Amino acid sequence: MASMLLNTMRSGSVRPSRAVWLGARSLSTTAQLQAQVQTKSKKTLARPGVKNIVLVEGVRTPFLLSGTTYADLMPHDLARAALQGLLHRTGLPKDAVDYIIYGTVIQEVKTSNVAREAALGAGFSDKIPAHTVTMACISSNQAMTSAVGLIAAGQCDSVVAGGVEFMSDVPIRHSRKMRKTMLSLNKAKTIGQRLSLIGSIRLAHLSPELPAVAEFSTAETMGHSADRLAAAFGVSRMEQDEFAVRSHTLAKQAQDAGLLQDVISFKVPGRDIVSKDNGIRPSTMEQMGKLKPAFIKPHGTVTAANSSFLTDGASAALIMSEEKALAMGYKPKAYLRDFVYVSQDPKDQLLLGPTYGTPKVLERAGLSMSDIDVFEFHEAFAGQIMANMKALDSDWFGQTYLGRKSKVGAPPMEKFNLWGGSLSLGHPFGATGCRLVTTVAHRLQKEGGQYGLVAACAAGGQGHAMVIEAYPQ
Repeated sequence: MASMLLNTMRSGSVRPSRAVWLGARSLSTTAQLQAQVQTKSKKTLARPGVKNIVLVEGVRTPFLLSGTTYADLMPHDLARAALQGLLHRTGLPKDAVDYIIYGTVIQEVKTSNVAREAALGAGFSDKIPAHTVTMACISSNQAMTSAVGLIAAGQCDSVVAGGVEFMSDVPIRHSRKMRKTMLSLNKAKTIGQRLSLIGSIRLAHLSPELPAVAEFSTAETMGHSADRLAAAFGVSRMEQDEFAVRSHTLAKQAQDAGLLQDVISFKVPGRDIVSKDNGIRPSTMEQMGKLKPAFIKPHGTVTAANSSFLTDGASAALIMSEEKALAMGYKPKAYLRDFVYVSQDPKDQLLLGPTYGTPKVLERAGLSMSDIDVFEFHEAFAGQIMANMKALDSDWFGQTYLGRKSKVGAPPMEKFNLWGGSLSLGHPFGATGCRLVTTVAHRLQKEGGQYGLVAACAAGGQGHAMVIEAYPQ
């Protein structure tokens, strides 16, 4: 497939330099964009007999580079902070929630059900059930849609969903042979048996097993796959660097303008109060160009600067039936409407989840790309974003892989990730989904739009997309 894509896609390339200009310009022309959006009048996606489910509030801790201020914490500490921030912002009684769901990817063995531990630590009633889900980078998306499902089914009226990831202290295991020996030592009944087992240990047994962001089915790292995907779609190094510069520039502008309303302040035990993401670092194309390829050397195009970085952080969202939210005196931010999950070949299409998910969710909602006012796509790698843009804008890809008569169409850059994205804000694997949904809700309010679309890729060749509708102001 890779060679087919490489030969076919170059003719239909997106022009990112133009896109960068548009994206950077759009934040400074918010009034024009608002006026443009507000002239539209669209039908609501509410359906007779179907319960309206709303996002009441969404918060997150500041997303920090791993190994920095959060380094001495544990995952449940961050999740607890996000939950407490949600309680503080909403004034929600601690016993007014029916269920709590959290997403995470790399689990801390001491708190495998981090949802339950964080909920208890945050002071929620011990009568509230909680469970943890994992679906790679769309884990908190899965937490949120699981909440939607519980409410739609009439099982719950109020659910807290969120996600957490802590990359500063990931589990590092002994080798399998060493683990077997240690387990056998624990069962040994005599001194002779113990001495025999200790004598069997070799130096090689002490070599640890380090975790890696790699596919189990293909043994390929995600960065290596992103590099191959970028090459297959003819995405140049310059295109990727330009998009990364755009992400950091827009994130910095949004941060300085106070638009990142979902970020809560967090007093880190033994340290200062943290109130801002610390990975936002606008730079120049000249600086970007100095970095060497990180995965395919020496000719790859994916670098540390045009990839998302290892991040610590947590998020939380209050999701309710509209009836329950209004009864409790809340003004919801948005309706959570249609959503889909997709999966495809994890070898050559690992990161194309947005391309497969976007047309499916639009079809379910009865919308077109032109109906969407706000796009928020997860930025795993700049090359991944640009490859998805080209796939969406390709008649050939639409016909060959999506079963369509023509292309889906790429999102207009003046509507796309205008407050930065995972490349700049950070990407705690299990927490990003809530950030995406909350950002769409806030952007719809700010820009006067009606419909937003979230899309994300995930390990395993999976993906997610959701349509969000603004709540009437």
